[in-house]
Formats: sequence, C-alpha cells, structure tokens
Amino acid sequence: MRDDRCFEWRCAQLGARPRRSLAGLLSTVTFTGAIGRVCSYPLRLIISACVRLGIHPNVLTFTGVLINIAAGWALALGEFLTAGVIMVVANIFDFIDGKVATDSGQTTRFGGFWDSVIDRFSDFALWVGLIYLYASLGRTDYVMITAVAMVFATMTSYARARAESLIPKCKVGFMERPERIVLFMIGAFTNRMAAVMWVIGVLSIVTAINRIQLTYFELEGKPQPSRTGPFGWFVRAFYWTDDRATLAYDVWVIAILAFVWLTPPGWLGDPTAVGGQGLLQWLFDL
Repeated sequence: MRDDRCFEWRCAQLGARPRRSLAGLLSTVTFTGAIGRVCSYPLRLIISACVRLGIHPNVLTFTGVLINIAAGWALALGEFLTAGVIMVVANIFDFIDGKVATDSGQTTRFGGFWDSVIDRFSDFALWVGLIYLYASLGRTDYVMITAVAMVFATMTSYARARAESLIPKCKVGFMERPERIVLFMIGAFTNRMAAVMWVIGVLSIVTAINRIQLTYFELEGKPQPSRTGPFGWFVRAFYWTDDRATLAYDVWVIAILAFVWLTPPGWLGDPTAVGGQGLLQWLFDL
C-alpha cells in the first residue's frame, strides 16, 4: 500500500479526517467545475420533470435535432445571437436525453445508437448553416476552413467509435463534442465565429491524430507517450487524457478563450465580426 493510502487508512481507523494538501484542494476547485455545478441544478429539475411526465428519451433526442436545424438556419442568415439562444435550448435536450433514459429505466442499445446518429445530424445542421453564410458572403477561404473543421470534427467521433470496436477505450484528445458545441455558442454570442472555427479545426485535427495514435499503440502493444521529462508538458497538452473540471482543463479553456476573445478579428479576416479591434490589438496600439 502506498504511503498516502496508509496514512488515510490510519486516519480512518482513528476516526480522523486526513488533511488534504493544497494541490489536492485546488484540484477540486476549478471554474469549469463550478460552472458545471451551477448548470446542473436547473437541468436536474428538467430531467425530473421529464421522468414524471413519462417523456420518452428518444423523443427528446429528436426534438433536439429539430431545434438545432433552426439554429443552423439562423447561422445561415447571419443571426448569430438568435442562433446562440436556439443552440442553448437545443443542447438542453441533447444533455438530458441520456439522463432521462437512465432515471426512467429506458436505456436501450438502440437508444445509444439513436443518440449518436442524431448528434451527427445536429452537428451537420450547424456546420452547413455556417458554410452557407460564408459562401453567400463570397468568402471561399472560410468556407474551406469551416469545411475542414467539420470533416475533422466528424472524424474524431468516427475514430473513437471505430477504435472502440477494437480496443476497450479510446478517450483521448481535447476537442470532443461538448467542447465544440460550447465553442459554437461562444462564437455566436460574442460574434467571434472565425476564431472559433480556427480553434475547432486545429484541435480536431490534433484529436483525430491522437485517437489514431492511441489505437495504434494499443493494437501493436507499444507504450503510450511519456508525460514526464522535459517535453512532458507538451505531451500532456497535445496528447490529452486529463478529465474535465481539472486545473489542467481550466488552463486549456482559458488559453482557448484568450485566443477567441483577444485576437483581433481583422487578423483572422473574420467575415462577420463588427465593432472593436479585439483586446490584443488595443493593447498593441497603446
């Protein structure tokens, strides 16, 4: 038994509570975790109401995709704020369907399949809406950037599904579906969609590569990349295996938000952003 385990065991035997280290305390206090806890309360109420009303989880899933189609339409029209509000509503349904299935005892293998397939349609509704907008503005550069982001975002999901038919688990890489959806909403609400497309595109490419790497290492019996040594921080950041709501996760989120909000839209040739230069450009102009 490791020393820290022995210490906790002795404390338990003596009826005492082991003192937690500062690092241990900080690891439980993260702003992403705090946001999750705040949002979970109203969502639990909605889940309970759906269970009491006997709403089938597959109906919730299908309702979510219909609402996301409306969000895609709003994106196509350049109505970003409206699209953001619609996305919030749509993703409430997307979040609660699995929880309702569990709490109501209606989990089925088909339900899991249905949810995964419908999620892809929900994603494509947003991507196609944004591509239509950029095409209508004559911005073929952002049509291509968005299309590349869409392809690799889809490949991250496909790579995991295919890998987990061969190995037990392939949960590696930062840019998963929840992160993409939240970034879409941030881009819509703050009119910084170009920066969001760059973030999703680049990190989706990295995530897809990570999943190919992990599957190769597992199938060939090779060791995973080391997270120690002089380049351990780089491996940890770009071969992502940390959980959400951790300090490491918070650091990545802060870095992404800094890029999205601080980079001047003009530097990225943002086709839709109006007003202001971005904080970074303002600082350079001082």
